[in-house]
Amino acid sequence: MDTKHLYSSGWRDHKKTPQIHSLWRRLFRKKSLVAFSLGFALIGIFLIFFGVSWISDQMSQARGSLSKMENQASPLPGREAEKAVPIDPESLNLDLANLSDRFVLERGGIPLIVESSLDSGLQDYIIHLLQNSQNLQAAVVVMRPDDGRVLAMASYDKDPNGGDLCLKADFPAASLFKIVSAAAAFEFAGFTPEKTVYFDGRKHTLYKRQLKQRRGKYTSKISFKRAFASSINPVFGKLGIYNLGQKVMTDSAERFLFNQSIPFDLPVAESFIHVPDDDFGLAEIATGFNKSTTISPLHAALLASAVANDGVMMKPWLVKNISQENGEILYQNRPAKMTRSISKNTASELKILMKDTVVNGTCRKTFRSLRRKKAFKNVELGAKTGTINDKTDQFKYDWFTGYALPSNGAKGICIAVLGIHGKKLGIRANKLGRNIINHYFSSS
Repeated sequence: MDTKHLYSSGWRDHKKTPQIHSLWRRLFRKKSLVAFSLGFALIGIFLIFFGVSWISDQMSQARGSLSKMENQASPLPGREAEKAVPIDPESLNLDLANLSDRFVLERGGIPLIVESSLDSGLQDYIIHLLQNSQNLQAAVVVMRPDDGRVLAMASYDKDPNGGDLCLKADFPAASLFKIVSAAAAFEFAGFTPEKTVYFDGRKHTLYKRQLKQRRGKYTSKISFKRAFASSINPVFGKLGIYNLGQKVMTDSAERFLFNQSIPFDLPVAESFIHVPDDDFGLAEIATGFNKSTTISPLHAALLASAVANDGVMMKPWLVKNISQENGEILYQNRPAKMTRSISKNTASELKILMKDTVVNGTCRKTFRSLRRKKAFKNVELGAKTGTINDKTDQFKYDWFTGYALPSNGAKGICIAVLGIHGKKLGIRANKLGRNIINHYFSSS
């Protein structure tokens, strides 16, 4: 028996065993290397992910701490706070006597730059005009009817301690109130500009006997348009009694902002009216032939602006913007509608009446030369005047309110002028108004 085959211990068997072990060792090394590599990679990913997250958290905390420190820190002397507080122009207590198109005010030690709507050239012209008007007192407001900006606001008082007059409502409205009465006639009584109306006696008186609905041998007839243009009191007196009445008169006056507050950048006194229920009281109110209905010059300009702007009364404004020295805007004006006083159609009819005042009525002679100028060939001019004495008959209140609207699309203006005369008459309000309108369009 050949034991070599039963117990093979030759070199082949000896050589085969080490080769197997070597193969397993190589495989083990490769698997270990792969496992080690995978493990190391997973550990790296873990460290990167959580490391980035930790770093991000730390940076956020640092930024939060820094921001908190900045917010808690007081501003350096002479510098503004980080966030400015918006400002209401009414809180500035502006002084009308010292306004210009751009000026600086201090508030809490911080300089504020105020830009206004004033036309400095027009403002200076009006101030000089009033100082030489020989009136005891006078006031002028010029504004744009389309957006409410005030272009000029100036007053004169022979008494140096008299104060500004433009925002006071201490003055009888007189025949300016016929604008309100005429608007009510169009909207509530079916009147038209060409409607025939009748009156007895003189044009500018108001007696009870003139208010009867009878027509006699000496009764005059006239168009409603011409009655407005010539400011005929008996026509408007009967209108108040027989066509309008207390409620309509009161409602119409309030739509034109009588007994209403007028929002503005400075305090404005309320214009006052009380409509009684007796016939003669209604006649006095409708004509403006009374001394109890009062109005401010600013409000008088707004009456004309409602007509010129198709019935819409825009909010008047003087302050365009307020900013800090670094340019940060604290206030920016935005034109706004204040109220619709009348319909667009009524405004068109009132324009017919106010144009007739310039062409054929109480402003005919004063505006004749202006209307002939080439520069005013395509400018629509409308006006209403009013005159009444004070309660003691020592002073005469003299009003003009009107508008000038170019037909070429340029921006128009509306204007109110108040003159207060003593025994000697100064320059009349309608002449002052004409001169201001002429200057504005000649210099623009």
